[in-house]
Parts: sequence; C-alpha cells; structure tokens
Amino acid sequence: MGIASLITLSLAVPRVACADQFGVQVAGGIANNHDIHENKVDLGGVWDPQWSWWAIAGWHFTAVFEGHVAYWHSSTADVHDNIFEFGVTPVLRFIKSSGAIRPYVEAGVGVRLLSHPSISSHYTMSSAFQFADMVGVGASFGSRQQYEAGFRFQHLSNASIKEPNPGIDFEQLYVQYNF
Repeated sequence: MGIASLITLSLAVPRVACADQFGVQVAGGIANNHDIHENKVDLGGVWDPQWSWWAIAGWHFTAVFEGHVAYWHSSTADVHDNIFEFGVTPVLRFIKSSGAIRPYVEAGVGVRLLSHPSISSHYTMSSAFQFADMVGVGASFGSRQQYEAGFRFQHLSNASIKEPNPGIDFEQLYVQYNF
C-alpha cells in the first residue's frame, strides 16, 4: 500500500465516522425498595452505528451504545443523600423496520461507578463498582426518526463481588434526540 493510498484511507475514515448517528438522552427515575427512596436524573450520550440484522416480519435487531452520568438524591438517606453514577451500556433493540412510529423492545447490561456505595446507615451497595442491567420499551418517531421516548426498568448490583449486595431498582422514563 502506497503513501497516496494511506492518505486517501485516512481522509475517508473520519467521513465514515461522521455518518454515524449520535444522540442525547435525558431520563428521570425513582427507586422505592428496601425503605430507600431515590430520585434519579440521568444524562446520556448515545452512539448508533446503524447496524441492522436478522429481519423478521417487518422488524429487525440493532444495537446502540450509551454513556451515562446520573445524579441520585434521597430525602431518606442518612449517610449520602447525593450520589453520582457514571457508566456505559451496550443496548440490543428489536425494532419495527418502517413507519412513522417505530416501537421497540430493548435490553442491555453495562457497568457503573458510584461516587459513594453507602446510601444510609442500614443500606449499602458495598462497592462503588456496579453492573447495570435493564429492559425497556420505547418508540422512535419524527421525520428522520430523530426522537425517541421510552420506559426502562434498571437494576444495579455488584454481582456479589462484595457483600452485602442488596442492589437497587429504578423505573425510568426517557426522551432522546438523535442528530
């Protein structure tokens, strides 16, 4: 491969990367388990590589990759009433292939890092490192399918890396804009 070929290839790669779809996601959720009442606000960045496979009866599978920064607040916590959460999650979706509104079901498993593992004197996540699994439903819509809205059930747990491992469950609503 000559120098001219390498230069041509290197100039083409950024254009290919710019063709990918990026989005911004905002979510709000609550957790009401184990006498812990957490409110959560989540800001996410989304990358859609626009993969599509296994078309079935007008639906297909796709994947998106999400990065999250979230803020938890509790009015019942007595140790840390404010917690920050940072993480990434690959998400698999089964989505309708065409139409003005395209519903989907989704699932993902990612990793999270918490600013503080202890929420109250009687409730601790034991480690700052957590796994985050979620399932949800949603729909994309708009002239370019640039909008999305959905509902997710999310569970954070350290997979018994350290005990106790009570985990925490969030119910979240989200909206997303894709550029």
